[in-house]
Amino acid sequence: VRQALAEAGYTGQKKVPARMTLRLAEELAARVEKKAREQNMRVVTAVADEGGNIRLLRSMDGAYLGSADVAANKAYTSVAFQMSTQTLSVLARPDGPLYGIQHTNGGRIVIFGGGEPLFADGVLIGGLGVSGGTAEQDTALAAYGASLLKEDGANLRFAP
Repeated sequence: VRQALAEAGYTGQKKVPARMTLRLAEELAARVEKKAREQNMRVVTAVADEGGNIRLLRSMDGAYLGSADVAANKAYTSVAFQMSTQTLSVLARPDGPLYGIQHTNGGRIVIFGGGEPLFADGVLIGGLGVSGGTAEQDTALAAYGASLLKEDGANLRFAP
């Protein structure tokens, strides 16, 4: 994992901003899928770069066909608004300040849980979208995936 982070441009010196590489996206997706299997779930995992472009889309055997589009849009949404889709869902309620936001961006905005922004050294490097379980399950898996990128002083690392 350290090698994947180094290849992504993270030196631990904060001189070169990290970026979402395919290898880093694969590491994140593999860990999320492992957690999903432990819960007997079959999900689709999408990882986007800092521009909301999909770097990786993986569908576990038996995952719902429709989950691919949902996961990709959750990753996009979390990058576009730099917040989890769960947080956005609260703001998008009928009495909320962002009511109707899901009708913007060509319909790509998801207002239920399962999308998380990914930060390194406080800088947005991408987004993670998970789809295939209940909203609560997707939210928990995406939060788990985002928690894998931790900052510990000057050392970005994957949590064990």
